[in-house]
Amino acid sequence: MRAVIERLKGLIVRPRTPARQADGQRAEAAAERFLVREGLRTLARNYRCREGEIDLVCRHGRVVVFVEVRLRRRADYGGAAGSVTPAKRRRIICAARHWLVHAGHGRRAPPCRFDVISMQHPDDPHPDWIRAAFDADARV
Repeated sequence: MRAVIERLKGLIVRPRTPARQADGQRAEAAAERFLVREGLRTLARNYRCREGEIDLVCRHGRVVVFVEVRLRRRADYGGAAGSVTPAKRRRIICAARHWLVHAGHGRRAPPCRFDVISMQHPDDPHPDWIRAAFDADARV
């Protein structure tokens, strides 16, 4: 029973407090610095539309990379990367399509990729970078 209660606690979405929001912003900034060191160029930060939000939009050569930054201090239940649910992926994909249209790509979109940066703490200089973490054409 205790294990069930602990699992349910992990599933509860906690409201964003100023401290958690600041940690998230620091994690996104650290992820951006990491990606720039790896040769990516930032095109947009925190792109929001009605359909969803994208933490970072980058370019890696000819490829547009949509990046979801996940911060989780605990690794249980799949950790940070495991917290990108099918519903979250759908929202990211919809927001990416919106960004492409509004960035002037329309029907002639460049090659795209969806990456996840997974961090255990907000200032992690070496986060886990999961390239092509999911696909826009896959069933989610």
